[in-house]
Amino acid sequence: MPAVLVVHGGAWAIPDELAAASVSGVKAAACDGFSVLKKGGSALDAVEAAVRSLEDNNVFNAGHGAVLNSEGEVELDAIIMDGKTLGSGAVSSVKNIANPVSLARAVMEKTDHVMLTSRGANLFAESIVREDFNAKWAHDTVGAVAVDSDGNVACATSTGGIRNKMVGRVGDSPVIGCGGYADNFSGAVSCTGHGESILKVTLARLVISYMEQGKSVEEASERALKYMGDRVHGAGGAIVVTPSGQWAATFTTERMAWAAVEKDTLW
Repeated sequence: MPAVLVVHGGAWAIPDELAAASVSGVKAAACDGFSVLKKGGSALDAVEAAVRSLEDNNVFNAGHGAVLNSEGEVELDAIIMDGKTLGSGAVSSVKNIANPVSLARAVMEKTDHVMLTSRGANLFAESIVREDFNAKWAHDTVGAVAVDSDGNVACATSTGGIRNKMVGRVGDSPVIGCGGYADNFSGAVSCTGHGESILKVTLARLVISYMEQGKSVEEASERALKYMGDRVHGAGGAIVVTPSGQWAATFTTERMAWAAVEKDTLW
């Protein structure tokens, strides 16, 4: 079965001066993630690698490039989900974490919980011995979806949230079924855009729902985004992949930075 990886660097009105760097960044992240798949790695490992690449790139609003809240602080959110087991880990409002997507994976694999937030998430990071988490401060949400050669799908999403957001504000990104969702029975989705709108319509799960009704990945994404626009006047984007390797990158904003790798072809 052919492996596929798709990434996004956010759906928003990307200014011309950031366009080239955004495209370059998502292409590099897609190649980083696909290199994991090419070596026989899992979809879960691949999406983590891709999102870490985006978190490390200060062009994007995640990790090192995260925007500040109303008190000038960085608060980060992330989720990762394994379509094989429906295992999921998420963190919200964490600080001083270079790669929150890896902390989210640690929540999934090392605790009995799905989400840790704020001080508790940071205390957990301090309690685990892993070189990924150090005292670094780590422009829209980033994400990745993948299917590996075994037909397993996974998703990951990470963000710094909205510029000048209220302290403690949590958007869609770390919420299962909103910022991301993955299930081997249907596919994997990572969303981006206006977080409050995405939360209201559970956008990632809505895309999956349309796919379960027999819609193609592209039509499912388009319908879900249209519903969000019609119902709550929100705009955004979604990347999707199925266990059979079908994929799509769809958005209703002015631009969305995205890239995909399929059979060694970079899109």
